[in-house]
Order: sequence, then C-alpha cells, then structure tokens
Amino acid sequence: MIIVMKNDAKEEEIRAMVDELSKNGMKVQINNGVQCTVLGVLGDTHLLNENTLSRRSGVEKVMRVQEPYKKSNRKFHPEDTVIDVAGMKIGGGTFSVIAGPCSVESKEQIESVAKSVLKSGACIMRGGAYKPRTSPYDFQGLEKQGLELLLVARRATGLPIVSEIISPKHVEMFEMVVDIIQIGARNMQNFDLLKEVGKTNKPILLKRGLSSTIQEWLMSAEYIMSNGNENVILCERGIRTFETMTRNTLDLSSVPVVKQISHLPVMVDPSHATGISSLVAPLSLAAIAAGADGLLIEVHNDPACALCDGPQSLTPDEFEDLMGKIRPMVSVMGKHLNQLGEN
Repeated sequence: MIIVMKNDAKEEEIRAMVDELSKNGMKVQINNGVQCTVLGVLGDTHLLNENTLSRRSGVEKVMRVQEPYKKSNRKFHPEDTVIDVAGMKIGGGTFSVIAGPCSVESKEQIESVAKSVLKSGACIMRGGAYKPRTSPYDFQGLEKQGLELLLVARRATGLPIVSEIISPKHVEMFEMVVDIIQIGARNMQNFDLLKEVGKTNKPILLKRGLSSTIQEWLMSAEYIMSNGNENVILCERGIRTFETMTRNTLDLSSVPVVKQISHLPVMVDPSHATGISSLVAPLSLAAIAAGADGLLIEVHNDPACALCDGPQSLTPDEFEDLMGKIRPMVSVMGKHLNQLGEN
C-alpha cells in the first residue's frame, strides 16, 4: 500500500500516520521527495481500510500496490535512487563506466588493466575472483588470491572494485574487500545468497538471469531489499533466445521498462550480452540512448590469451577509443560522466 501525503502535510501528521500503521503491525518506509512524502506500507495491508486512511489529516491519497515487488517499485519510491560507491554516485543523472577483465589472472595483468581503464575514464574496476563456469574443467578463478590482487590494483589506482560472489559463506570476506558485490546471472535466483547480501550495507550489482523475466529480476532485488539492503544496482546482460549469432540477446527494452516501474539504477553489460568484442561499442552507445545509468565492459591486456571470455574483451586501446565515443553520447543524454576523484 502507498500513502501519499499532501505537499503541505505537517511533520506531526506524518508521524501520527506512521505510528498508527506501526501499531497495526505494518512496516513503514518513509520516502521524502521534493514534491511530497510517500509512505510505503508493508505487511498484511488487507486489514487496513483505504477510505478511513484517506480521511486522515495530511493525506492526499491511498493506493494499493498490486505488483509483487514492493520496495523496488517506483510507486513506493517515486524519485530515482542514487547509490553511493566509495563517495561516487550511481544513478540520478550520472553515468558510470565499470571496466576490467572477466577474471583476475595475475598481479601484472590486473594492475596493467586497472591503470589503463583509469586513464581512459572508467570510474570503477571489475575483476572476477570466483568464476561460475558452465564446464567444471574451465578456469574457475584465483578465488581468495584473486580478491587480494584486486586490492593491490585498487591501492595502485584508487579505483573502487566490483567482483562476483557465488557462495553465501563468502559474504563476510567480500564485505571487507570489495566496494560493490556482484550477483551474477547464474545466481540471480540463489535466494540464500540474496538474503545474505541483503544483510550487508554494500551496494549490490544484480545481473539479470539468462532466462528471467523483468518481474523475476525485480523480485530478486526485492529479496535483497527486504533484508535491509536497499543499495541495489540492476544490470541487464542479455537473455537466452533462439538467436545463435550472438552469445545472448541484449534486451535494451528492459532499460526504459525498468526505469518506468522501478526507482533503482540500471546498468548494461554489452560484453556478456554479445560475446563478440566488435559489437560492444555499438551496443554501449545504444544502451546510453536507451537511458542506462552505466556500462559494465570487459577489458583485457591480451584478449587472445585470456583465461576467460577473451572473444568479448576489448583491448586497452579499443576501450580508450570507445570512451571517446561514450563521452559526447552521455552529454547528449543530459547526464554527467563519473570520473574518479570528482565527488
């Protein structure tokens, strides 16, 4: 249920409404917007009488939320959520580029890539330490050593880091090391993992599952948010369709759709979506035009020898060239490109 308070509602009127709802066993989320205050009511709301509530002092209107996703719903939170990552803002008119290799392979590799993407304009570094692979015989990542090497690269460049978690038992370690915890496509509906990261205060990058609907994606965000962590960044990375010319099919329509129904920031990963490095640039620009809040791009110093996802990775020179195209496109869309050290 949503209770929209009047523009001139007094603080005591808002507090009285919250107290009344709380006494009836409801959880109330207070969203103070520019135009008005919106109260998001969670619980067994069928016990509440809409007509009675609408007559309370200071109330503009009362609406029931039919969608199963509540906390991620724009009705609950009309204004865009802006998420702080090590002092940098994601969402709310900013545009962020996350770049780095699919997997951390060595100290020399991750430091080299981190320095190059920083120079080109990335504001956050990505790198996989734990890799969920389709084949058990493929490279699974350097695991804990990989996280340690990411820390070395962060100290060398100052770039915040994001890395994928695959097990609830690693939550405490990730919380101490990374700036953003990534939930990959294969774990989007790993509900035990979602609950555990929901108990942290770290921003969560939640990728869309390979065969998941937008509603299922938002329901996964709901698992995280309902456990207390509302710092969720959604990431479209392509879905499985009948098409075989690309690794996946990038569903760019999901960006404006999600923007309409949710207040959470939305990023796009064109690298995993296509699996082909030559397609990363055009789809990056298309994602900006669709309204994305950022990009997640794979960059490797030697893609031909990469231990994971080399065919979709850009070289540092290719990434620099792409950033030259991204900057004016971001400006045309009326957004500000995040740069390290600006905030």
